[in-house]
Amino acid sequence: MAELSIKEIEETLLEMGEKAKIASYKLMAMNTDTKNDFLLEMAKVIEDSMDEIILENKKDLANGVANGLSEAMLDRLTLDKERIQAIADSVRDVIALEDPVAKNISTNIRPNGLQINKVSVPIGVIGIIYESRPNVTVDAAVLCLKAGNPVILRGGSEAINSNLILAKCLKRAGRNKGMPIGSVQLIPWSDRNAVSFMLKMDKYIDLIIPRGGEGLIRTVIEQSTIPVIKHYKGVCHLYVDSEADLNMAVEIAKNAKCQRPGVCNAIETLIIHKDIAKSAAPIIGETLAEEGVLLKGDSEFCKLFSDAIQTDENDWSEEYLNLTISIKIVDSIEEAIAHINQYGSGHSDAIVTNNAKRAELFLTTVDSSTVYHNASTRFTDGAEFGMGAEIGISTDKLHARGPMGLPELTTYKYVVNGTGQIR
Repeated sequence: MAELSIKEIEETLLEMGEKAKIASYKLMAMNTDTKNDFLLEMAKVIEDSMDEIILENKKDLANGVANGLSEAMLDRLTLDKERIQAIADSVRDVIALEDPVAKNISTNIRPNGLQINKVSVPIGVIGIIYESRPNVTVDAAVLCLKAGNPVILRGGSEAINSNLILAKCLKRAGRNKGMPIGSVQLIPWSDRNAVSFMLKMDKYIDLIIPRGGEGLIRTVIEQSTIPVIKHYKGVCHLYVDSEADLNMAVEIAKNAKCQRPGVCNAIETLIIHKDIAKSAAPIIGETLAEEGVLLKGDSEFCKLFSDAIQTDENDWSEEYLNLTISIKIVDSIEEAIAHINQYGSGHSDAIVTNNAKRAELFLTTVDSSTVYHNASTRFTDGAEFGMGAEIGISTDKLHARGPMGLPELTTYKYVVNGTGQIR
């Protein structure tokens, strides 16, 4: 199929769009039990297909090694039995979640007797464009389906075989339970022309959600005629205040940077107040260095930790996704906040302090989707927030922000009941 002409690709995508649109009208009328039956069967088929999934994933890993993918990217790409079981378990987690559709948001009874209800409804057909992590294929599909939305998926070329087998499992489960045709579809090519055309299919697709690197996000924003919710890079910060518990700061810094450095909620920049820097910088620096972290520091940090290398301007906005961190010494919490708001990506940022007023200032004025006081940024995750599997972490402000779960996959409409009123 990689040899298809542009015309053939466009015709195939239009067929996919038409199927998805038809499926959207059927899914919006389905009750919770029916949708949960689809998902339960999906979890079972994924578990039964572990060997097949691992075999296809090995093809992607071999290609990734040959193409020089980083260790962080290969880690994101890898599927073993434990991770596949986690994918199946995440599907069951979504089954256990409350259905977000048909919820009465508000009721307003007018003087003329009209009852105006604001009710949650599915968004419609959702297109998701993502890179590297094949578990997104399943997470995205089941969340969209639970919220009554068909989904058209387009994964990255590095995970094409893994994505294809996972989508095959989802479709097989759907056929077993009578799920509408077109509810889950994966674009089976890595041709970039498919993405460009998909982004113009506003007749069929109601929302685009991109998940990936900066280049992908910018391409989608520039080309799409469909509304976009961005899941942008994670340039996350940890600020160690002058009134921080140093032991706590060390443990949070270690966890937020080292526990899994290749994910978007790992910190990329550490900021330390000057009044605690002489004691904090060597301890935190040594702790991170022992974990294999490459430390890049401003001139003040380099004076306090000789093994650090000097940062440049580009480092402050860099999403390393590996064991590298930038470190800055500041004169005040206001300087720390200004730095975060200038160089951060609006993802997740944390402060360690025992000063309640400073904590409140930080939490109020750092303009990010998720802010933390005395906790690791690694908790910015749908499962950790009790949402089950997540669609991603939105760095937008409209229509969803932060971990995007089931409620964020709905919109609303007004349902008006009358007794013959006319205007």
